Amino acid sequence: MSSVVVVGAQWGDEGKGKVVDICTEAADMVVRYAGGPNAGHTLVVNGAKLIVRLIPSGILHEKTACILGQGMAIDPATLVGELDELDRRNVRYAGRLFASDKAHVITPYHVLIDTLREAGPDAIGTTKRGVGPCYEDKAARRGVRLGDLRDATKLRHLIGAAVAAWSPVIRALGDEPPEVEAVVTSLLSLVPRLTPLIADTAPMVQGAVRAEKNVLFEGAQGALLDIDFGTYPFVTSSHSVAGGACVGSGVGPSQIDFCLGLVKAYCTRVGGGPFPTELVDDAGDHLRNVGQEYGSVTGRPRRTGWLDLPALRYAVRVNGIDAIALTKIDVLSGMKELKVCVRYRVNGTETDEFPIDDLATAIPVYENLATWTDDISAIRDRSRLPAAVQKYIEFIEKNVECAVTLISVGPSRDETIGTSGIFDSIDV
Repeated sequence: MSSVVVVGAQWGDEGKGKVVDICTEAADMVVRYAGGPNAGHTLVVNGAKLIVRLIPSGILHEKTACILGQGMAIDPATLVGELDELDRRNVRYAGRLFASDKAHVITPYHVLIDTLREAGPDAIGTTKRGVGPCYEDKAARRGVRLGDLRDATKLRHLIGAAVAAWSPVIRALGDEPPEVEAVVTSLLSLVPRLTPLIADTAPMVQGAVRAEKNVLFEGAQGALLDIDFGTYPFVTSSHSVAGGACVGSGVGPSQIDFCLGLVKAYCTRVGGGPFPTELVDDAGDHLRNVGQEYGSVTGRPRRTGWLDLPALRYAVRVNGIDAIALTKIDVLSGMKELKVCVRYRVNGTETDEFPIDDLATAIPVYENLATWTDDISAIRDRSRLPAAVQKYIEFIEKNVECAVTLISVGPSRDETIGTSGIFDSIDV
C-alpha cells in the first residue's frame, strides 16, 4: 500500500500528531489536507515537545516531504512562526516543505470576526483563529489564496473587496473594520519567508502516488466535526472525514489504498455541542488531568466522557476505516469504574445507531468493564497487557468490527505497541 489516510474518528484530539509521526518513519510524503491553525498536533520525541498547527507532523523526519494542501486555511503569520521554531530547533525544511498556492489565507479580519462572534450569544466554541470566516470567503468566491500574496496589486484588490463585504458584519458585532492597506502591508511583510514554500502542490502529490511512493494524508479535527457528517452546527468548516483527503490534496478516491482511524480510549470534546457520554464528576476530572486534556492551541480544558461505540461505528462507516490506532488507553489505569456506551435510548426506543440528529435528548446505554491499576507504559507486546486491558481492546474490536493494530500506551513515540499495518516497511 502506498496511499494512506490517517483520520480522527471522534471529535478531534485523538493523538494524530504522535501516530502520524510514527507512520512517517516509512513515508516519503505527508500531506495535510484540511483545517488550519485551529488544529494543534503535539509531538513528543526524546522527551522534547513540539506543537505544530499547520506544518504536517512528518516535518521531524528529514527525508520526508511535507505538503500543506489546497484544502487548508493557512494563517501566514502562524506559518512563519512555525518556521521560526523549526529554525531554532535546527530542523531542515528547505526543499521538502511546500504549501499549495491554492490554499486559502486567514487574514486579520477573519480572526477579528471569529473573536467577535465567539463573544456573543451564538458562540459555538471555536478556537477564534479565523478558520470559519476564511472558509466562508472561500465559499463566497472572494477569498485570498496563498499564491495571491505574490501579486501586490491583485492582493490589494482582493483584500479591499473582502473588507467591504465584511464591514457591515464587523460593525454589527460592535467593532470597526481594519484598514485595507494595513492588512495588505502585514501580509506582504511575510511574503519573503513564504515564497520558497508556495507551489502548485497537487502535481507533487499526484506524482508521488503514481510513483508508488509511501504517501500519508494527514487529517485535522475528527469525523464528528466534519461540516457534512459531524454534529452540525457544532462542527468545523472543512471536510475532516477521510474523503476530504481527495479534494484537499488533489488525488482521486481510487488512489487511496487504506484508512487508519485514530480512536482515543475515551471521548473528549472542545467547545459547544451535544456530548451524551460527558462526565462532570471525579471520573471526568481524572481523564482530564491524567490525560492532560487541555487544548494545544488554546490551553482550554477539554470536556471528557466515556467511550462511545455507536459514534465510533458511525465514524468507521463514513470514513471507510480499515484499522484502528487506539490512543491514551494508559489514562484509564486507576479508574474506579469503567463504562462504555454501547447503544442509545431515543424517544423510549433503543438503537445501536449513533443518533446524530437527536444527541441532545438521546440517553446512552452503558456496559461496565473491568478496571485495572497497572502502569502499562513500558509494555511493548499486546499479549503482555493486563487481562482487563486486553478485554477492553477486544470489546472495541468486536463491537465496531474493526481491528486495533496500534496501541499507544504513553505520549512518547516509543510508548507504542504493534504496527500501524499501513506501509509494508513499518514495524513499530
